[in-house]
Amino acid sequence: MRTRVLVLGGSFAGMTAALSVRSRLGDEVEVTVVGASDRFVFNPSLIWLPFGRRGRTDVSFLLEPTFTRRGVRFVHASAVRVDPDAHEVETTAGTFGYDYLVIATGYRNDLDVVPGLRDVPTITTLADAERTGDAWRRFLDEPGDVVVGATQRASCFGAAYEFLFNTSYQLRRAGLHGKVRLTYVTSEPYAGHFGIDGMPGARTLMGMFARKEGIEVVTGAQMSEIRPDAVELDDGTVLPYRFAMVVPPFHGQDFLAGTPGLVDAGGYVPVRPTYQTVRWDDVYAVGIAAAVPVPWVTQVPVSIPKTGFPTEQQAHVAAANIVAQVRGDAPSHEKEFADIPALCVMDAGNNGVAMVADKMLPPRRFAAMVPGPQNHLAKLAFEKYSIAKMRRGLVGLP
Repeated sequence: MRTRVLVLGGSFAGMTAALSVRSRLGDEVEVTVVGASDRFVFNPSLIWLPFGRRGRTDVSFLLEPTFTRRGVRFVHASAVRVDPDAHEVETTAGTFGYDYLVIATGYRNDLDVVPGLRDVPTITTLADAERTGDAWRRFLDEPGDVVVGATQRASCFGAAYEFLFNTSYQLRRAGLHGKVRLTYVTSEPYAGHFGIDGMPGARTLMGMFARKEGIEVVTGAQMSEIRPDAVELDDGTVLPYRFAMVVPPFHGQDFLAGTPGLVDAGGYVPVRPTYQTVRWDDVYAVGIAAAVPVPWVTQVPVSIPKTGFPTEQQAHVAAANIVAQVRGDAPSHEKEFADIPALCVMDAGNNGVAMVADKMLPPRRFAAMVPGPQNHLAKLAFEKYSIAKMRRGLVGLP
């Protein structure tokens, strides 16, 4: 009987883990992916969708054809319960047994952290970005002040900055730059923290970008309420808006909490450097689903971003260890999240910043930020390459 590998989730982490295991072990394994969504979405491109620069079909594709070509079974269903002792996962399409399980279920928006957050646009999912596009078009008909922000405990600061600077660019295109007030409000202790304790020169560079674009920046902010026309902070500051986009914090998927000892208070799965769970040797967690401790304390809580590159790195480590176990060896591949290199291109409309570091989190031996319009072109090229790579299931490519 073939070894059964079950993967929950079909985004960056799940697709990479499933296809990597299958490519290494071939017919030795039966790989099944259960995904709550039937589409792969290239989330980094969602910053452009509200402005009409991308559409649904530009940034997503159906998962089943990709998996089928690579010999992986795909089931469009939602997981509802994990039973690691029985080696079973209950889903809306039935119960699946496994020999090895990979949890790559990503996140859900935590929209209860601030009253009113549920009613303000965001860009953290494809559907959210589409609704934000509707709000932007209404804004263009009746312009006014704009607020872009990230709440307390948020982690996706890169997307917030990209949307902020793309908003400034779009205001110029609409002839509104300088006629409306654009404010960035963030829980970061300083602009350029990014949830990774900053980079050399990040504070100065983000400050320069903001001043150049006439953006008011409010840091160390804790939102107390979001009304239909204003964001209110804990210190009493009120920021009126006609259009707003706010990035919320993330939380692990609810169903995982039904398994005692599987997740932490945030709904994420604590893992070892092998990405095996702390309690079960045959259960792995990768990507956003895996817990990453925040190694510092800020006055207003911020979380650590889990972007596509480290997610894929985690998935490859987990896949290598599953391959080892199937072949009777001990799982020896390790890569702490903090030690994964940082590689990111922040888009800014027609400009951008490339960020590179030897480690995701400090202390680092090397880190650099390189601004310039070439980074916008690099971001576009990276998008096309990445979507093509994932659509073809070529997860072994860089």
